[in-house]
Amino acid sequence: MLMKSEQSTLLLIDVQEKLMPAIAHGQEVINQCVILATIAGLLDIPVLATEQLPEKLGSNVGVVKELCHQTLAKYHFDACPDGLVENLPEGRQHVIIAGCETHVCMMQTALSLIDAGYKVWVVADATGSRNEFDRDVALDRLSDSGARIVTTEMVAFEWMRHCKHSAFRDVQMLIK
Repeated sequence: MLMKSEQSTLLLIDVQEKLMPAIAHGQEVINQCVILATIAGLLDIPVLATEQLPEKLGSNVGVVKELCHQTLAKYHFDACPDGLVENLPEGRQHVIIAGCETHVCMMQTALSLIDAGYKVWVVADATGSRNEFDRDVALDRLSDSGARIVTTEMVAFEWMRHCKHSAFRDVQMLIK
């Protein structure tokens, strides 16, 4: 199944300033989230974000926060009990998800979205955990549970569909 840009929402989970230094390859995760959110902006795809316990863990990284249409504070690891589903744009059943930590907040949110009937894609190169083994096990579990594991480039090209897309050159420059 291909993801469709007109049915997609990009969801960035907890790319928080105080958390990212502890994440394995944290700067690369930030970079990939920025690329995804920038591409989503070019293609008019809504970008939502979450922040776990922001009064203690702080805000999302500034450049990520700037690219998001809405940021939701959450206190559950799974963002759904804190109002995520109610804030997803109506008619957009494809949720492309990235962020941290892969094996906790991101995974629990993705599993709940699957249970709620959404089609979920997890962007592997834009996810992170403190421990890479936890990240890898979570990606396996998500795949076994019905999430589609993809990369940033896969998302970009599926959203555009063809090389004559008006944003093709801009997107190509972002991913190269």
